[in-house]
Amino acid sequence: MPPVTATLIWILVALVAIGLYLSWTAGRLDRLHARIDASRAALDAQLLRRASVTQELATSGVLDPAASIVLYEAAHAARQAEEEQREVAESELSQALRAVFAEPQQVEAVREAPGGEAAAHELTEAVLRVPMARRFHNDAVGAARRLREHRKVRWFRLAGHAPFPMAFEMDDEPPPTLADRTPQ
Repeated sequence: MPPVTATLIWILVALVAIGLYLSWTAGRLDRLHARIDASRAALDAQLLRRASVTQELATSGVLDPAASIVLYEAAHAARQAEEEQREVAESELSQALRAVFAEPQQVEAVREAPGGEAAAHELTEAVLRVPMARRFHNDAVGAARRLREHRKVRWFRLAGHAPFPMAFEMDDEPPPTLADRTPQ
């Protein structure tokens, strides 16, 4: 085989290997973006569940009127918030929940009301699932960001037109009086 042909074959093999590697990287990035979409949907579902349970509890009559108004308004604001204000509204709901359920007596008052045990259990589950869903989402965002920062991804535009992934930053600390009670 002439040396020119052997050189061309090696160049072709190298180009195919580079193409396969770039294709694999683009596929990986696509899977990460799909994971971000799925985790964001799960986070949105958990946030909506937390706001809905909070609104139900606020309108149930088991809380005092001031606590009911604080929780209802915070939950309503979280459900109605535009995307750019969502993190702030959800943080305010977390703060309202911590303020209302700062004392164990408030949780016990809810549990002692008719249907209160189920309501307290549902609220506890909803409040404890939000940080977990947010962590999964932010982990997926972090992995995609790290991959998108690589030169090969930027130079070959492997991310296409996908928007740069953004983490969901909010105060999601549950009220200690609810966090101490593990859901069953």
